[in-house]
Amino acid sequence: MSAKKELLDLLVERSFERRKVTLSSGRTSDFYIDCRQSTLSGRGHLLVGETMLAAIEAEEAERGRPFDAVAGAALGGCPLASAISLTAAQRGRELPALYVRKSAKDHGANKGVEGDAALDEHLSVVVVEDVVTSGQSAVAAIDRLLDAGHLPKAVFVLVDREEGGCEALEDQTGLEVRSVFKRSHFP
Repeated sequence: MSAKKELLDLLVERSFERRKVTLSSGRTSDFYIDCRQSTLSGRGHLLVGETMLAAIEAEEAERGRPFDAVAGAALGGCPLASAISLTAAQRGRELPALYVRKSAKDHGANKGVEGDAALDEHLSVVVVEDVVTSGQSAVAAIDRLLDAGHLPKAVFVLVDREEGGCEALEDQTGLEVRSVFKRSHFP
């Protein structure tokens, strides 16, 4: 079984629920996808790394140049960024993970982006997000990356809820948005 198929099975088993829920966007839905229930497991981490790195590398081949870092939008995108970075390292590639906070810390270094202190500015960054409904969390993460001097170039989403968020994200940012899975992949 492919890593992508196994990851989908894991998401269906651990992360997908049919129930009424109010989403962070304020919308109500008859299903809920909490990817962290899958991505924070060891097996899920491994499968996310393999699946999403393969998708990112296909995008890099199409673009003709690699990304310098992978940035996870808090909170759900952070384990994705770590998994992708780890898988890349296991294959001999340095692809640092960055964590993009929902808001900058009000103490210490007052950072909105973690993991970039030892890296160059103007990194070509691929942003990762676990689930997109409206796309606003990813837009906010992209804005914080730009404020930190980095150059977001694409967005990869683990699950697109197919509620117009990926399209809105593309329209607002001008970046290409790719999803690994869509709502229609779930029961």
